[in-house]
Amino acid sequence: MHVQDSRWSSAVASGATMSAVSGGRPDGTRTTPLRVDAQRNLEHVLRAAREVFGELGYGAPMEDVARRARVGVGTVYRRFPSKDVLVRRIAEEETSRLTEQARAALGQEDEPWSALSRFLRTSVASGAGRLLPPQVLRVGVAEERGLPEHARLPQQRTQPAGELRLVPEERAEDDGGAAELLDVVGQLVERARAAGELRADVSVSDVLLVIATAAPSLPDAAQQAAASARLLDILLEGLRSRPS
Repeated sequence: MHVQDSRWSSAVASGATMSAVSGGRPDGTRTTPLRVDAQRNLEHVLRAAREVFGELGYGAPMEDVARRARVGVGTVYRRFPSKDVLVRRIAEEETSRLTEQARAALGQEDEPWSALSRFLRTSVASGAGRLLPPQVLRVGVAEERGLPEHARLPQQRTQPAGELRLVPEERAEDDGGAAELLDVVGQLVERARAAGELRADVSVSDVLLVIATAAPSLPDAAQQAAASARLLDILLEGLRSRPS
């Protein structure tokens, strides 16, 4: 896994620059329509960014993105005045896609374990683990009393102190959709746990780490798919509760 942290706070600060340089919003979207060639270049840049960051992590340079998109690096910077802005755009899109996958699993699977495993299989197959944003994957060991209220997930507040837990980096109003993702995945976790099909000590952070862990970046697509499926089968067995 190559997920790397970025200076997320600077992406917010660069919002004013985005408006001045590209006439758009801080997330790289515009308030006015793009010309056909400009829209095509934007699509190439976003596709290339997903590929490059998926393979090399969020620490990959903008020059690599430009090279993969077959455009000049100036074209990339015209749309995204800093790498942080581009990283945020890609991470937010990935977070939104994962949220929709989790919501689909909740709505279309009656059995709690089937819903959770469907979400994991769909997410891993899409390669989501290579693009999960850092604030979703940021985990740490912390005493319950030491965590601020906004940093505790509702389903984790009653768990023993010192357990591995998610520690969101940003408040919900500026988290790129992370809070919504954690909430929906939390519902999947709670349903499976309440049905006695998920180990009692498994948290939302564990489930998201499974997605990240089961998405290795391999040069051969067939090998990558096979390795992901095999690894996910093993990890799912580890998550499932067993009769005592």
